[in-house]
Amino acid sequence: MKKIIIILDLIALVLLMSCRTDEIIVRPEVEEGLAPPENTAIKGFYLLNEGNMGSNKSTLDFFDYTTGNYRRNIYAEINPDVVKELGDVGNDIKIYGSKLYAVINVSNKIEVLDAKTARRIKTINLENCRYVTFNEGKVYASSYAGPIVLEPNAPLGKVVEIDTLSLSVKREVVVGYQPEEMQIIGNNLYVANSGGYRFPNYDRTVSVVDLSLFTETKKIDVAINLHHVEKDNYGDLYVSSRGNYYDISSSLFLVDPISGAVKKDFKIAVSEMTIVNDKLYYFGNDFNYNTNTSNKSFGIIDVKTEQIISNKIIDQQYADEIKTPYGIAVNPITEDIYITDARNYVSTGFVYCFDKNGKFKWKTEAGNIPAHFTFLYK
Repeated sequence: MKKIIIILDLIALVLLMSCRTDEIIVRPEVEEGLAPPENTAIKGFYLLNEGNMGSNKSTLDFFDYTTGNYRRNIYAEINPDVVKELGDVGNDIKIYGSKLYAVINVSNKIEVLDAKTARRIKTINLENCRYVTFNEGKVYASSYAGPIVLEPNAPLGKVVEIDTLSLSVKREVVVGYQPEEMQIIGNNLYVANSGGYRFPNYDRTVSVVDLSLFTETKKIDVAINLHHVEKDNYGDLYVSSRGNYYDISSSLFLVDPISGAVKKDFKIAVSEMTIVNDKLYYFGNDFNYNTNTSNKSFGIIDVKTEQIISNKIIDQQYADEIKTPYGIAVNPITEDIYITDARNYVSTGFVYCFDKNGKFKWKTEAGNIPAHFTFLYK
């Protein structure tokens, strides 16, 4: 009788897989020998998979350079006693010192893990948290400071300061509406404000916070619906705007943080970006509600000359193959390029690796909506 039940279960699984060809139902948790082993100062990278909102499917993967092995969903494996596992919508992940900080947006928390083992150390509760950055033993985390809902009267957001030893919130400061990514230059924290919940009345400012006083000292007017902000080695900020998805396109702006002047509008769609070795790598996946279409684009900016030096990152075959580019990272030593594909946001996503010239090296399955990278040094 048991044998019949097993056979029926296998038939049901085959039928299910044949009906859902866009999803991978069964997959190995470890893919061995994905790439040749590398011996550099970087041990590997973590990849945070966002997971579709409301599905509680955020997961954590790890690629080990020393073995060439890719491990999926390691948080659940390493922390089996954690109820609901990692949580709902992983929005950011970074390593600072010996700790790894995973921002889980809809679950209203920051999970603090041991950077080497991914074992949970503590959970920090923070409503509608978004991104983290670090400075002199402190974590700075942005928060929408309100529920997840489109609301014309949505409240101002905030940034909290967390001590890395006690892992407790020490100070907080009110900034603009729905604050996103942050950067620190000197004694100032620069916060990109989106105002995304207040559609169509978006925020358009970068808040400047004095870290000594922990007060907002001024706002820099840039463009509507700001999202990412990166700093170069020459004292400037690169700030991305999502636009309004109708008649105002996404774009990238070069900002002088001292004077507050917008030095340049690159007039390119930028969904994600990263600066490595004086090059800003970006891709755009610009969606427009009027046409109900998305336009993909890729490119590289030389931040020293402030010029676009390429309108491609990878070979065109793979630029076409990647359906929904979602995350990007560049190994600072080898300059290998990693781009994720979220596909239809429901199916399993993929991670692609390319060499510094954009030539394909390998591809593997990730989790649902693979998004955010952080490199682990030995």
